[in-house]
Amino acid sequence: MLKRRQLLVSLLSTLALAACGQTIGGGGAGRLGPDGKPLPQLLRLSPADEGRLQLRMVDSVNALRQARGQAPVQLSAELNAAAATHARDMSVQNRPWHFGSDGSSPLQRAQRVGYRGQVLGELISETYENETETLAAWMADADTRNVLMQADVREIGFSFFQESSGKIWWCLVTGAGAGYGVV
Repeated sequence: MLKRRQLLVSLLSTLALAACGQTIGGGGAGRLGPDGKPLPQLLRLSPADEGRLQLRMVDSVNALRQARGQAPVQLSAELNAAAATHARDMSVQNRPWHFGSDGSSPLQRAQRVGYRGQVLGELISETYENETETLAAWMADADTRNVLMQADVREIGFSFFQESSGKIWWCLVTGAGAGYGVV
């Protein structure tokens, strides 16, 4: 147990350090404010960043799941599409919540894009932070951490929508895959 905890702390530290480095979509040399602390920088993402962000997210989630003895996950194109749709829709609604502007649920959105597996959960965030900081925030909360660490999760979809103001709407959907429950 102690060894797993040390591994988890090490992985979270690595994620935190990675967040301090160069991020996809922008960055550059940081400037310091009058208090000596780094000034916040507006993270700019482009549609071209989406694939790299999705791969980094699945790698990070798999590292965290491995530290807890859970099976790895893979990206699902259908869950990615459902996540992208909801990220954009949250921006339109200007609120982070799990219902679409048409009243749809995560399950309905996944079915609409052809997902044949069982949807297990959805994580959402409204932030100016990058994907690594968003994942760290999800891992810091027991409820959202449990969505990612659930034993049955085999697939994830991950996407974002960035407003012109810089605000980023993140959505991650988890699923069990098409073979879930088949004996």
